[in-house]
Parts: sequence; structure tokens; C-alpha cells
Amino acid sequence: MIWTVALLIASAAIIYLSCETFVNGVEWLGQKLRVSQTATGTILAAFGTALPESVVTLVAVAFGGTAAQKEIGVGAAIGGPLALSTVAYAVVGITLLATARRIGRDKAHVEADTRRLRRDQLWFLAIFVFKIALGLVVFSFKPVLGIAFLLAYAVYCWKELTATDDIDGLDELEPLKLRPHDSSPAMFWIAVQTLGALAVIFLASRLFVRQIEVIGPWLGLAPQLTALLLSPIATELPEIMNAVIWVRQRKERLALANISGAMMIQATVPTAFGLFFTSWHLATQSIIAAGVTAVAIVFLQRAFKAPQVHSRELVRVGWLYAVFAALLLVF
Repeated sequence: MIWTVALLIASAAIIYLSCETFVNGVEWLGQKLRVSQTATGTILAAFGTALPESVVTLVAVAFGGTAAQKEIGVGAAIGGPLALSTVAYAVVGITLLATARRIGRDKAHVEADTRRLRRDQLWFLAIFVFKIALGLVVFSFKPVLGIAFLLAYAVYCWKELTATDDIDGLDELEPLKLRPHDSSPAMFWIAVQTLGALAVIFLASRLFVRQIEVIGPWLGLAPQLTALLLSPIATELPEIMNAVIWVRQRKERLALANISGAMMIQATVPTAFGLFFTSWHLATQSIIAAGVTAVAIVFLQRAFKAPQVHSRELVRVGWLYAVFAALLLVF
């Protein structure tokens, strides 16, 4: 067990350091592609960090040899949005409260485009409710609806990438880590750094998840409880690490955009895979997770009504994950 804990800590450290390299590269990528600051977070960063876990879901539902393996894939499609809508947002608030004095910021407020965040969360909620409703009924042409989820994400990407309201927000960038003395690094070096960091994040995340799977039974948790309670935190760790890094760099807008974009991916792409390759029938625990996620979105809608988001409001939404854990133990 000591070796497992050591690997857990080491993999988390590697993920954090790799995320620092990744966010540096993806910011340069956003500038080179002339996309807005928000789209850099919602599309480029979110797609990069969510792609590996989407692939894991695809492998589980398409190539899983047992019903249990397919169920893990379906659970990941439900648990990911829950972890993002509660823990990830809470981490943004906690990080700002902890570092506000050092970075010279008012710790009570988070810099964010609240109107855009509310719109994204409402869009997410509509798609999420639809996918949960599909998990409660049975009919023959359900797999065809997977195409609709992919189209919904394509439309979301188009709207984000065509927005030009804050393109200049990425003008002041730290030097590219691979080319620290180059004021305008070539796209080749940007791509090498971004993709290389992403590959390391993927490998370290797989290592982290495997240690979580070992620790769960050691704590007395059943495999299904481990998959629903601990695995989502592990799989969303890159987004959480990105949030910590960007808040420490006084770029909360990017941190919140990354979480919002990752939630949109989790609401659509893994769901499409689940519809294509499984019956998409949700168990009681998944329905509980979905219900808590919906409550979290309603809470966030209230928090995002104000022109400035209070960091303590984001911290409070994290308690809903504890509520979810308690409900799992009861049911």
C-alpha cells in the first residue's frame, strides 16, 4: 500500500507539472489560431484534456468484454460532469482564496464572463437532462440519437470558435517553455509542446486512476462505489490541475472556460459512445449522480447571475459532491 500511495502522489505531481506545460502551449496555440480567450479554454484546452478520458469511455463501451466493463464506461459519462460541476468549480474558489494576497487580487471575486458561463451551463443542462431521460426508457432506435449528441457538440464548437469578443486577451503570454527566448515561436514547437504534454498527462492520469482502483477496496469501497465516487475525480484531474494553474496566473476566465468546455464534451461525446454501443440504461447510482449534477448547475446559475462571481459561492458548490457520497452510501 505504501508503494501505491507513493505512485499516487508521484503521478499527481507529474500531472500538475505537465499541465503547466500544456496550458502554456495551448495559450500560444489559441493566439496562433486567432481564437478568443474563452474559446481557448472551452475548446482547445477542454478538448485536449477531455479527449483521453473520452477514448477510455469508447474503449470500455465498444470493446468491453463484460457488462460490468460497459457499465464502467456509462458511469464515467455520468460521473465526469458531476466532478466538474462540483469539485472543479470549488477548486477555483479555494485556489483564489488561498492565493489572492500573493497575486494581488480581491479574494472575494472571480474574474469571469458570467453571461457566457450562464449560457453554457443552461445549454449543458438541457443536453444533460435529455441524456438522462434517454437512460430511463427503452426503445429500439436509441443508438441513432448518438449522432444528435455529436452534432450538438459540433454546433457548440462552431459558436465558440467564431466568437471574437476577447481575442486580444491572450496577447500577454509567458514564453513558450520549449523556446523561452523566442518571442514568436513557430507552430511546430507549439504543437510539439502541447501534444507532448498531453501525452504525459494521459499516461500519468492512467497511472493515477489505477492507484485509485487499488485504494478503493483498501478503504472498504465496493468496485462500483469506487468507479462512481473516486474515479471521476481521478479522470477529471487534468481539468482541476489546469484550473489551479490558471487561477494562480490570474487567469480565472480561462480556468472557468476550461471547466465549462470540458462539461460540454462530457455531456455529448461519451454519451454518444454509450448510445452507440450499449443499451444506455442507467442504474440507481447513476441517476443519483445525475440528480446532484442538475442541482449543482442550478446553484451555479444563481452564482453566475451577479456581474462578479464570489469565490465562496464556488467553494460551496463543492459540498454537493459530499452529498453525493453520502447518498451513495445510503443507496
